[in-house]
Amino acid sequence: MKKLLLFLIVSLFISSCKQNKKDTDLDSVTSEKLDLKKPFAWEGANIYFLLTDRFNNGDTSNDINFNRTEETATLRGFMGGDIKGITAKINEGYFTDLGINAIWFTPVVEQIHGATNEGTGNTYGYHGYWTKDWTALDPNFGTKQDLEEMVKTAHKNGIRIVMDVVLNHTGPVTAQDAVWPQEWVRTEPACTYSDYESTTSCTLVANLPDIKTESDTVVELPEALIAKWKTEDRLETELEELNLFFKNSGYAKTSRAYIIKWLTDYIQELGIDGFRVDTVKHADEKSWSELYTQASIAFSNWKKNNPNDVLDNQDFYMMGEVYNYGISGGRNFDFGDKKVDYYDYGFNSLINFELKYDAVKDYETIFKKYDSLLNSALKGKSIVNYLTSHDDGSPFDKQRTKPYYSANVLLLTPGVSQVYYGDESARNLIIEGTEGDATLRSFMNWNDINSLPETRKILTHWQKVGQFRANHPAVGAGRHEILSESPYVFQRTYSTNNFKDKVVIGLNLPKGKKTLSVKGVFEDGAKVFDAYSKTPLEVVNGEVVLENDFDIVLIEIQS
Repeated sequence: MKKLLLFLIVSLFISSCKQNKKDTDLDSVTSEKLDLKKPFAWEGANIYFLLTDRFNNGDTSNDINFNRTEETATLRGFMGGDIKGITAKINEGYFTDLGINAIWFTPVVEQIHGATNEGTGNTYGYHGYWTKDWTALDPNFGTKQDLEEMVKTAHKNGIRIVMDVVLNHTGPVTAQDAVWPQEWVRTEPACTYSDYESTTSCTLVANLPDIKTESDTVVELPEALIAKWKTEDRLETELEELNLFFKNSGYAKTSRAYIIKWLTDYIQELGIDGFRVDTVKHADEKSWSELYTQASIAFSNWKKNNPNDVLDNQDFYMMGEVYNYGISGGRNFDFGDKKVDYYDYGFNSLINFELKYDAVKDYETIFKKYDSLLNSALKGKSIVNYLTSHDDGSPFDKQRTKPYYSANVLLLTPGVSQVYYGDESARNLIIEGTEGDATLRSFMNWNDINSLPETRKILTHWQKVGQFRANHPAVGAGRHEILSESPYVFQRTYSTNNFKDKVVIGLNLPKGKKTLSVKGVFEDGAKVFDAYSKTPLEVVNGEVVLENDFDIVLIEIQS
């Protein structure tokens, strides 16, 4: 009887262990989808870029502030999108389903209160690039508490947060917004972009005061800012923090140093993972070195103060917008009379303006070029690829006739991928009545996603390819090698420390039955899985065979 009882107890224990293993395996699948188990690599990240005001309205009570009620030109006023709206979509799993592991959102600091009319009709600072006060958030976007909640929610879902920052200029001057003191800014001449000087020591456009980032002259705080802090009952705190910053950094009280302090505060307080830096080539390079130095210190301090919230040991990430930089230029941007290597001034990545031109070529030509350059001239650094953006009036496929091909090119090209909000849902980029960049900035087309079958089909494709990319660092950060020209099949391999990753991808495949070579990647008898059609496969004689109506295959080791 004792032996029988012991046998029953052991049997129950073994059964329990098996069930626990099944539960663990299920958790493993979920974790993999959230990119929590695999090492994260910034050089292969899948970044989602959105205009805060145009993505999702999570709080209608903050839609109007500072009496911003003037009629504006088409798509040039605030439309209600906010930080809470982003958080809501993180909680819904929208970004996770899309394979996004970093979110870049447009600036949310306080914008000019008034509207401008510079030939395009009345325009408010809905886009976030017209700063009035770097030390406060604009209530149209939300509060610091909202931002803190967004960062925490993103981190819980394995998603990094990249904050868009502007150091180069203030917002325009309006009846409600005075110009900053002349020690801080220049209001002329306008840039002509003919050489280094006429690109850096000038205003981008008329009525956009340029911060004198090259100046080492000590400046006083603007009286208007001091008065504002006093009214908001935070003058003493702000001054104490500034004194501590200048004491610790050893910097002189220059205009750029003040702004650097204000920007890096968001890192130290909230755990922002990275900066996207606006208008990089229009400011003195030492500004970026100092910004990165202080951002890294702030990130380290946040990690020390919040050990339970730290995702991993990644350093602070900084990507730069050097307008018209292309990967073919290697590390340098050429002003004509001077070349500057911005990677030497704190940048991990630069936005690559070249992919939209390369996208007209065949897959292998694109992939081979990017693999070669990233592993030679740019080795140790990276680029951020895009096909659509907020201020590129000539994007690839502006008519949105190639949404599936666009997904394949963007998400499978080596380097960092930048999905512009609505790329995944073919959001309309040609809006009647708009002028300039406004046509690129319509509100996110949630209604299409919810109601149009073709839009859902497009989104599903982006989700499948995006999740595969997020689950496999090899796709964006690995080495590329073609396996077969026809059908077109290639491999990506990636290794770091004790982690190795390898995948096989097929594109432009025939519908119906297809045979793909995986020789040299997966051994005979290996159990693999096509993540696109959700089909388990076995390698036989160096090949896998499957039959479906898809023209794409995403093969991974079966987990």
